Amino acid sequence: MSRPAGTGRSSLWRDRTFGTYWVSQSLSAAGDAFAYLAVPLLVLQATGSVARMGLLTAVAGAASVVAGIFGGVLVDRYDRRTLMIAADLARLVLYALVPLAWLAGPQVWLLFVVLPICEAAGMVFQVAAVTAVRNLVDADRITEANGRLQATYAAMAVLGPLLAGVVSARFGPATAIAVNAGSFALSAAGLWLIRLRPVEVGDDATGLRQRPLAEFLAGARFLWRQPVLRALTVLLSVFIFLTYGFTDVLIYHVTHDLGGSEGTVGTVLGVAALGTVAGALLVAPLRRRRGFGVTWISAHTICGCAVAGVGVATSVPAVTALTAVYLCCLSIGGICSMSLRQEITPDHLLGRVTSAFWSTHYSLGPAGAAVLTWSAGRYGVQAVMLAAGAGCLLVAIGGLSTPIRRAGAEPASGQRVLRPAPAGGSTG
Repeated sequence: MSRPAGTGRSSLWRDRTFGTYWVSQSLSAAGDAFAYLAVPLLVLQATGSVARMGLLTAVAGAASVVAGIFGGVLVDRYDRRTLMIAADLARLVLYALVPLAWLAGPQVWLLFVVLPICEAAGMVFQVAAVTAVRNLVDADRITEANGRLQATYAAMAVLGPLLAGVVSARFGPATAIAVNAGSFALSAAGLWLIRLRPVEVGDDATGLRQRPLAEFLAGARFLWRQPVLRALTVLLSVFIFLTYGFTDVLIYHVTHDLGGSEGTVGTVLGVAALGTVAGALLVAPLRRRRGFGVTWISAHTICGCAVAGVGVATSVPAVTALTAVYLCCLSIGGICSMSLRQEITPDHLLGRVTSAFWSTHYSLGPAGAAVLTWSAGRYGVQAVMLAAGAGCLLVAIGGLSTPIRRAGAEPASGQRVLRPAPAGGSTG
């Protein structure tokens, strides 16, 4: 149960459980940054094809979507901490196979086996991690906790790509993936040391042991009946179609069009990640002052402009700056959306609602990545990024005509922004 806000309450940084969780996940995020750069580089190095990079992203994304359908059911049925540890250990073993196999030469086929399974495990982990925040801190500190976690993840992501670029250039991308594998051991160890608060079960907590599909649909129904969440799900599904392949196209643009090396790519992604840090630090005060709707719509408007700008940029510094702006606003919009779901969803449904949201949200992502990367190879980066940026602007405009525009500000202690509404209802 949430405690009332009090003047004597200590800082989140003094919370031992939150601190342990923060440290382990931050170290894991640093390792993830290695794979974030190394996997596309492995494919590009072995095949020279941006379309093949996009195909791998699409296949892995499809596996993530499928896992998301049942990930929320697992998270609401079983211990969230145990599931996260299991997902970490599975990815530790699978990612470790890649550098071992690469000792015998490029094995691109293995990436099409390992990455989808890892993405599926990662989806279960992400659903559990989102719900875990609800069990780590009080309700009125959810946005603050999300912002601090995301800011620290991003800070680690600044260092990660820089080091990954150096390691990839000197020892090869396969070695960078080995570093990522090791990071999952650190994450699992940190999770082993903490205990989460018990899941809150409301009076309407029924059907927790129905068929998995029926349980998933319970989360989907809540998501669909809440007007703001419904609008967010639809608009963000379009947004993910337009941007899911952004990193692949960016890497191709820097190496193919601008003549950058693997180290250059690492520098671009590392420096640009400062934008994510800035967004994570800005999101809580922005939401308190401007409200959810204004903050979310503004962030996605700027995202669209930045994506289009990357397409027309002709220098590495310009691409880096625009990518930083894009990541800053992506962070603001994403944390706003995630925090809202955590605040207004009953705890016993949170895993399934998160699962339903992400499964729907990411469903168009794999196809979008394949289309974006194929189009970049055929028609050029400039045309593709201009089209994607225009589409992102349309998503922001769509928010003006939905209940998102009227969504309120940061909740006061013990309060929620919105109440679950029946289908077709209004946010008020």
